[in-house]
Amino acid sequence: MNETQAVTSLAALAHPQRLRIFRMLVAEGPNGLPASEIADAVEASATAASFHLKELDRAGLIFGTRDGRFVRYAVNIEGMRQLLAYLVDDCCRGQPELCGATFKKIRSVCSK
Repeated sequence: MNETQAVTSLAALAHPQRLRIFRMLVAEGPNGLPASEIADAVEASATAASFHLKELDRAGLIFGTRDGRFVRYAVNIEGMRQLLAYLVDDCCRGQPELCGATFKKIRSVCSK
């Protein structure tokens, strides 16, 4: 991931509803949720949810797949890993032991 991609991803997360959507889809895992359930869960209109989902998709953090008449969205694990890896790549000037357990957990997720 380069700086431009990281900024795009972070900008997509810099909105309360988009952040809630992303965290919900991370918790849901690879099966994801239909757009209508996501909209209901974050109390957004269908139009607003569609806009937020498009922004997260454009940033590479989620992806949508057609499921009959509906679109089902799920977290893009690789996009999330790339962002996390970019953010912690140079943690503690090469001394990751200073960053503690949180850093180790992030690194283990990023290395899978």
